[in-house]
Amino acid sequence: MKIAISGKGGVGKTLLASLLSKTFAESGYSVIAIDADPDSNLAASLGFPHSEKIAPISEMSDLIAERTGTRPGQVAPYYRLNPKVGDLLEKYAFEYNGIRLMVMGRIKKGGSGCYCPENALLQALVIHLLLSRNEVVILDMEAGIEHLGRATARAVDKLIVVVEPGRRSVETAYKIDKLAKDIGLSSIAIVGNKIRSQAEKEFLTSSLSGFDFLGFIPYDQAIIEADLANLSLLDSSQQIINEVRNVYQALLSTIQAPSKIK
Repeated sequence: MKIAISGKGGVGKTLLASLLSKTFAESGYSVIAIDADPDSNLAASLGFPHSEKIAPISEMSDLIAERTGTRPGQVAPYYRLNPKVGDLLEKYAFEYNGIRLMVMGRIKKGGSGCYCPENALLQALVIHLLLSRNEVVILDMEAGIEHLGRATARAVDKLIVVVEPGRRSVETAYKIDKLAKDIGLSSIAIVGNKIRSQAEKEFLTSSLSGFDFLGFIPYDQAIIEADLANLSLLDSSQQIINEVRNVYQALLSTIQAPSKIK
């Protein structure tokens, strides 16, 4: 089962990714969590010790030079488009509470030098994790889908777009839906987050009437308070945990999950 999670910044993608990772792991699945959003803190949300010290793959200059043949920042006419990445999970993943985490870093944009080697390595690694691994892979992404391409879209079983009650969040969902369909990714679903009332739930269902909803996560001040106190978010709100379990069950009913850990 390969799940990608996207949405407008601040809607709660990382919280959903961390809680789904925990739920799958606690249910006996082997889980790989991928932090592909440079503005998120998936490691911290999952409770990884010393999460602030985890270096993204995109910043490992020696590794990038070794695998692509070109050091980051250098102008080089040639570099390896398909670098070796099959051993990177075992060498660079961090494990905690039954979840293996890989922090990817940013897919660099043009205009400020050649970022081709970094992008080549990240893209190859994402392709490997989505196409070659027989585990639950949960990918926490930016609002766009830069880490995905036609080569990997067919491996994604479900693209979850997290939305909150608001016009900009809804507009972002439509943009992500278009980008996804452009690369052949059609299995898209919505999770509503920060829901305070029935009226907000109805706003989302009416504004996104053509989408499949996996669930609605309520707003809970306990999440905000836990974040301010630098406490684990995973155990701070039982009502949110319960709703994410409903999302988990909805995923199992629509996707064929891999075998659990023996």
